[in-house]
Amino acid sequence: MLDIELIRNDTDKVKNALLKKMDKVDFTEVLQLDDDRRKLIREIEVLKNKKNTVSKEISKIKSQGGEVEPSHFEEMKEVANNISKLEAELSPIKEKIQTFLEALPNIPDDDVLPGGKENNKVVRVYGKKPNFSFNPKDHVELAQSNNLIDYERGTKLSGNGFWIYKGYGAILEWALLNYFVEEHLKDGYEFILPPHILNYECGRTAGQFPKFKDEVFKVGDGKEADNMQFILPTAETALVNLHRGEILKEKELPKKYFAYTPCYRVEAGSYRASERGMIRGHQFNKVEMFQYTTPENSDAALEELIGKAEKLVQGLGLHYRLSKLAARDCSASMAKTYDIEIWIPSMNEYKEVSSASNARDYQARRGMIRFRRDENQKIEYVNTLNASGLATSRLMPAILEQMQDKDGHIVVPEVLRKWVGKDRI
Repeated sequence: MLDIELIRNDTDKVKNALLKKMDKVDFTEVLQLDDDRRKLIREIEVLKNKKNTVSKEISKIKSQGGEVEPSHFEEMKEVANNISKLEAELSPIKEKIQTFLEALPNIPDDDVLPGGKENNKVVRVYGKKPNFSFNPKDHVELAQSNNLIDYERGTKLSGNGFWIYKGYGAILEWALLNYFVEEHLKDGYEFILPPHILNYECGRTAGQFPKFKDEVFKVGDGKEADNMQFILPTAETALVNLHRGEILKEKELPKKYFAYTPCYRVEAGSYRASERGMIRGHQFNKVEMFQYTTPENSDAALEELIGKAEKLVQGLGLHYRLSKLAARDCSASMAKTYDIEIWIPSMNEYKEVSSASNARDYQARRGMIRFRRDENQKIEYVNTLNASGLATSRLMPAILEQMQDKDGHIVVPEVLRKWVGKDRI
């Protein structure tokens, strides 16, 4: 959520920054509401000061054994009524301002280009595209011929967009997760296994609600914010809420977490004929990294997360590229995002397997997540950052296709062999 004070003091700067993400930005109404809010607050403060003054006069008269004039009590009653009246006027104004601010996306960083996917920039490329001396198969054919994935029964159980891992497909999937967990533990991140069912406030803090509240799987019949529950679309939605409403100590930061969860998505995107198999689905496995940090260490934290995600893909020996996203391709909550995109030979294109993002203080403001400076005890908002480390549903197709041999078998990446138990599937 954006700071109304920032909008008030730097209106044009904020407007121009948001136009990188939005078609139009108009602060006229919210600034008028903010002006009305501040006037009412000043009037309420004046009346409260008057109430305190009269109250002290009454106490003084009583302490001296005097008799309090009825006019004093009448005055107190009138002041109290006026305060209640002004507070009643203030409440809906504050709600309207809050609603407006919650609907705004995060401000993109200055170095983030405007526009959508057409303005994404490749930062670096790792490895080379595989060059096969035979006719390569796609991941769907490889998964079926090696008895790794059962697409038909997945659809029978749950509908389109679901699949079943079986045999060495399940073993390979679990090996990937073990590999990720082992590497994050080595780097000193704390392992979290969060609930998969979350409340409305979790989605609001993450910046997904209220705008995207219809894009999650809801639980039960709770439709209103006070009793709505949903299945998490990513572990980020849980991790960003671990310290909601808390004031941390500066010396506690950074806090570094990672979590394993399945991810559940109602809107899996627009399907194309080429996006068969596991490229898009309603449920997939992912390990998510998350950091809470001070503003001055925020950029370094993002570089760390990018580096960790890249290292995981490099350890698998897969060809990929790192891209910096343009403003409209970043999610609403993020100020800056980098995607690690894996090469899928049969599709002749790259697919994202990790997004590393910096939300700055946008999510922290929504969730009131703050820290106290050690030196001067000043309270500030933390910065929150997240990165997939990693999602498996596109890694598996990449491994099958990039690591296939002429016999249609799969060479197991070396880092996974201790869990898979063989060099080749």
